[in-house]
Amino acid sequence: MMLPAAGPSPGQTCGAVLVVAVLLQSICVAVTFLYFTNELKQLRDTYSKSGIACLTGEEIGNFIQNLDLIESEDRVADPCWQVKWHLGKLIKKMMSRSYEENVSAVNAERTLTLSHTDGQQPRSPINKIAAHLTGNSNRKNSLSPRNSTPRRGNGQKINNWESSRKGHSFLYNVELRNGELVIPQTGFYYIYSQTYFRFRENENEDSGLLAQIRNPKQLVQYVYKLTNYPEPILLMKSARTSCWSKKAEYGLYSIYQGGVFQLKREDRIFVSVSNGDIVDMDKEASFFGAFMIG
Repeated sequence: MMLPAAGPSPGQTCGAVLVVAVLLQSICVAVTFLYFTNELKQLRDTYSKSGIACLTGEEIGNFIQNLDLIESEDRVADPCWQVKWHLGKLIKKMMSRSYEENVSAVNAERTLTLSHTDGQQPRSPINKIAAHLTGNSNRKNSLSPRNSTPRRGNGQKINNWESSRKGHSFLYNVELRNGELVIPQTGFYYIYSQTYFRFRENENEDSGLLAQIRNPKQLVQYVYKLTNYPEPILLMKSARTSCWSKKAEYGLYSIYQGGVFQLKREDRIFVSVSNGDIVDMDKEASFFGAFMIG
């Protein structure tokens, strides 16, 4: 007697179902992984292209030139526009700095070239140039003798000024030589001078001299400039005719003048007067000075 064939056991059936389920789950995971990987790749490519487009748009040149004219609320909210705006500002700042550096270098080179062309070494300018000379009480040595030098001009030059900071006198970046102020730097100077003429009767004076002094006299003050020219150049002159009464015990008169003149380096200026016999070198009344104004 033959027995019927036995079917799969329950254990085998359960195992087969389990294997199939595991395979399906693996397939689903693999498919899901591939799908999301592809989506992420596409998203990354899209973002990269968008970011590059913000920096390399075809209108980037015009955008930088018109950076301050195209700002609006819609553009401010656009991330791509913000990237362009900051980039444009940075480029303009770098271009401006480079331009300023180039201009400074060109100016410095031009200045140096001009200095060498003129044959002069650069030197720092003297900031303050001034002098105020006052009369010296030693009147006998104050005036030069008449016709003492070939370059004397008119009158008698005042040689002996007080310049040693006694009273109000001083020299600042100026040299005094034989009654002449030596100009240290080319420029415009204000020059001024006052001379005090004083006659006082003295019983011991010779009567002939007194009579000569009492006659009408031209009281003149001259301011001269000495250059390489053979003769002094007259800058200023002031004059007055005075006649003192025979009944007066004394007579007083002062002449003041001042003006602006262009002087060159190594020029010299001095003061001459007429009638030196009646010039009084009182330090508050007779003085001479100059200062640079530009």
